[in-house]
Amino acid sequence: MLAPFTNELDRLAPSFKINGSQIRIIKSPTDFYETLKVRPVLRLALGVQKTNGVHIATLQEALRNNPDLKLSILTDALRGTREAPHPSSASLLAPLVTEFGPDRVEIRMYHTPNLTGLRKKHIPKRINEGWGLQHMKLYGVDDEIILSGANLSNDYFTNRQDRYHLFASRDVTDYFWRLYQGVTSLSFLVEPTQEAAGFRLQWPSTNAAPSPLEQPKKYVLEATKVIGKLISVGDNSTSMPEPDHALSSKDTTVYMLGQLSQLLRPDTSTELPVVTHLLKTLAKPEYTGSSWTFTAGYFNPDPTLRNLLLSTASEGNTVITASPHANGFYGSKGVSGLLPGAYTYLARRFLREVHQRKRDSSIVLKEWKKGTVGEPEGWTYHAKGLWVTLPTEKDPSMSIIGSSNYTKRSYSHDLEAGALIVTRDEDLKKRLGAEQRWLQDFAKPVTLDDFATNERRVGLNVRIAMWIVSLVGGAL
Repeated sequence: MLAPFTNELDRLAPSFKINGSQIRIIKSPTDFYETLKVRPVLRLALGVQKTNGVHIATLQEALRNNPDLKLSILTDALRGTREAPHPSSASLLAPLVTEFGPDRVEIRMYHTPNLTGLRKKHIPKRINEGWGLQHMKLYGVDDEIILSGANLSNDYFTNRQDRYHLFASRDVTDYFWRLYQGVTSLSFLVEPTQEAAGFRLQWPSTNAAPSPLEQPKKYVLEATKVIGKLISVGDNSTSMPEPDHALSSKDTTVYMLGQLSQLLRPDTSTELPVVTHLLKTLAKPEYTGSSWTFTAGYFNPDPTLRNLLLSTASEGNTVITASPHANGFYGSKGVSGLLPGAYTYLARRFLREVHQRKRDSSIVLKEWKKGTVGEPEGWTYHAKGLWVTLPTEKDPSMSIIGSSNYTKRSYSHDLEAGALIVTRDEDLKKRLGAEQRWLQDFAKPVTLDDFATNERRVGLNVRIAMWIVSLVGGAL
């Protein structure tokens, strides 16, 4: 049953053979934090959107305790400097360079080539990230890497539910290290200064392209040369050839997914083609007995994916998304406070499509809620991914983990990275199944009748919120 999937996957994305025991599934935000904190590091590479002082103190302590440690951080320039000259990610990270030197600490910030000139000058900072972000969440430590959707800030370590997979594989880690280095060669360097902001963004002459703010078209042209070869199938196979018997004994294939559309002309990204292939294959009659679970904290899947989810032959399918009370924007001031209502509208629209296609018995929508955002013990929900269970099996043999929100914006503007796990290992299948179930511990089914209540109605201002979702909400 796996062959129709893998035959095409081998053509679409680079992959590595490992054993299921090399993948550890982390359950909670505190486990994620503790796992990051205790790794015996020599090389630490972080691909993240934004960070804050909570984790920087831990990095500082690790650098002081281990003179051999080298630290490299790649974050987003728009989010990382938004608050300047007040404290920002850039100003919090720059002192690490001052204390430990540029040979041990490198801080890079990616800036989209889509936001330049008058557009950059006049678009408000709160929404300018809608033109593109560094959204990859990669945490590499020596020969291990954690793929996740989580950032490095306090809520992600305490009360914001996400997903986190640790891969103890040199091949997988080195692949993402190469991709990471490719993006850093296309990013600004953060240098500490005595100015009010505490930092400046410098474009090194050794970078692989001219500055995206000065020559955006040439920047994309050169970026295509760099990134295209890093995500293609050809040159990204197992680094150390192994005997056939060694490869055949490995029970799990990890397909490397990268969605870096804004840096590629033409776009040769791998995530959207892979997800499309999975769902199209599940539409075949022989997969009637299969099932899938799809989750996105901010439920706004790309229209193509939404249609494919509704078109599979699978039964017993589940969508998990955040309740308005578990939405990170719940209770926010100003227009961002409208966003939970916008996602309510999108969820209701999806259920209407389910009903129109007579899929009510095979697709259920669940909302995740653990307390209320802003109140004691209130959590937010940020998990995203896909699990596929084949006919006659109890647990998933395929799962996607990574940064993508599966939105139209994810597939056009942001930099995303992840992996598709395809396994024959029964223990890993059980652990993937357990992950799929525990994420539903605080999730309850909702119906069209639930959305018809006064509490769930959305007003005329939902049009404003929908516009904001298209710019901001899809990349958190």
